[in-house]
Amino acid sequence: MRKAATGTLLGLAIGDALGHPTEFDEIEHIAAWCPDWRELPLPKPALVTDDTQMTLALARGLRIALERGPLVPLRLERPVREEFVEWWRSPENNRAPGTTCLKACWRLSKPDRPWQEASEIGSKGCGANMRVAPIGLLPDLTDRHRAGAAQLQSALTHGHPTALAASDLTSYTVRLLADGAEPRELPGLLRAYANASRTRYDEFWLGDLAAHAQDPSAEEFIARGWDECLFVLDRLDAALARPEPDADPCQVTGEGWIAEEAFATGLLCFLLFPDDPVAAVRRAAYSSGDSDSIACLAGAFAGAHHGADAWPADWVRRIEYRDELLAFGALWDRS
Repeated sequence: MRKAATGTLLGLAIGDALGHPTEFDEIEHIAAWCPDWRELPLPKPALVTDDTQMTLALARGLRIALERGPLVPLRLERPVREEFVEWWRSPENNRAPGTTCLKACWRLSKPDRPWQEASEIGSKGCGANMRVAPIGLLPDLTDRHRAGAAQLQSALTHGHPTALAASDLTSYTVRLLADGAEPRELPGLLRAYANASRTRYDEFWLGDLAAHAQDPSAEEFIARGWDECLFVLDRLDAALARPEPDADPCQVTGEGWIAEEAFATGLLCFLLFPDDPVAAVRRAAYSSGDSDSIACLAGAFAGAHHGADAWPADWVRRIEYRDELLAFGALWDRS
């Protein structure tokens, strides 16, 4: 068996650990200690960042929610909110976490505060879509349930419509690859999905979130996010039309600090090396932008496509949180 869930979660964490030392650094500085991106080493110890920590927090919340019954907004929101707050309070939360997550989790820690009021409605940082992969791994979700859950988990911290749309696209990409979609098909499938979703604001999952922004309607609120994602898909298409595997990927699809660019640049790195998952995460981590988040996403996509055997055994043995990652992978690979 391919074990797409295990491959996804391991790839996500491996990419995160590879990109941890290179985040915030320019290519020239990285080249001073590692001249060839193809030789970028996995650090010893292979420590991850808040990207993997929050992915695991979401996975724990999902497991609790599904133990209680079918996935619906309140059943999802409560345990995920609790897990995010536990992450915020944890002494292990010392990996340069994003300001948006810290502010939103502080507000989520107030039990009587509706989550829509805790959300950072103006933030489209990549902190929501770098953690969303577990939703794409859940079996038997309808498209509406997967999209709603992906957008809701984003909105707990990042309420900007582009953060919602990018999280939805990320989980959809993981699901497509886990189901066996060919990498070359992805750009067209994702564009069609974005166009079909463009004015679909799901009040069942998001409640009155859109009312906290300044858009004239909920449909115009969500369209703003999908339009930005469609624009970055144009940039992805242009990059794939003239591929430059040895160039810094951030120069063509963005540095990844914001959600749609992290998604597109992570996907670009995977699509440049669809048959070589190790090269995909190394290329993503050897970059001038938000290298850990970009490589985290590239690793998730490569792992969903290739499965658990994609990753070197020595890397798997050394990755931080290995046992928990493998446990969640086994849980969803069995389902």
